[in-house]
Amino acid sequence: MVKLIASDMDGTLLQNGAKTVSEEALDYIEKLQKYGVLFVAASGRQYPNLRRLFEKVQDDIIYICENGALVKYHGDTLRKEAMDRQLGMEIMKDIQEREGCEVLLSGEETSYLVPKSDEYVDHMKYYVGNNVTVVKSFEEVKEDFLKISVYEKNGIMDSSDYFYDKWGDKVKATVSGKCWMDFVAPGVNKGSALEMIQHKFGIDKIDTMCFGDSYNDLEMFDKSMYSYAMTSANSEIRKKVRYVTMTVESILYDVYQVLSR
Repeated sequence: MVKLIASDMDGTLLQNGAKTVSEEALDYIEKLQKYGVLFVAASGRQYPNLRRLFEKVQDDIIYICENGALVKYHGDTLRKEAMDRQLGMEIMKDIQEREGCEVLLSGEETSYLVPKSDEYVDHMKYYVGNNVTVVKSFEEVKEDFLKISVYEKNGIMDSSDYFYDKWGDKVKATVSGKCWMDFVAPGVNKGSALEMIQHKFGIDKIDTMCFGDSYNDLEMFDKSMYSYAMTSANSEIRKKVRYVTMTVESILYDVYQVLSR
């Protein structure tokens, strides 16, 4: 019986550039909770951003944030895994020096930017919906470095091999979207975060369902018996799951129908 459902956000629960989670999805998340099903928002997004997206049920779900570097539930921190600070500074310097690339540094409650353009700041505030703090230098940031991201407006595939070859043996480096590549501490990923949640709540892989569409979801698929990729995902991603679906909502409906019989 399904007891735990985890879903990626961008390209999965949020499709075609959607800025809000559908009312249908929120309704089924709420209904499934009454049957003891825990829902996990599993994303590279920051914690405040995710809470706003799930406002209707924001106090009742678990949040895997920053690709697994931060896990929150009922306002409590269940997991927090920081990067090595000096290594993070070196990676950010490298990103800043590469043409067409911008840096996003993730703290627990805000994203830190040293922007090359005002357009990037606006993109993070108004399109992505993050809490944003603009600083003159990343040296000003005193809190832990949870995640470092590269944003390349024209597509991260132009730079992903460069960054992976240079830093992939020192940190966990993953393409997380069309324009994004993320760096977190070694061993940090959505799958290890989901496994921690399973252990905490006594839920087995056989009772776990998850949804995703990109490379930062692969480890999560391995922890779920009912793993779903979106039909829009590339063939390499779809080969890693048991099932494929067009929408998360349709499967939430199916689960609800089974449990409510």
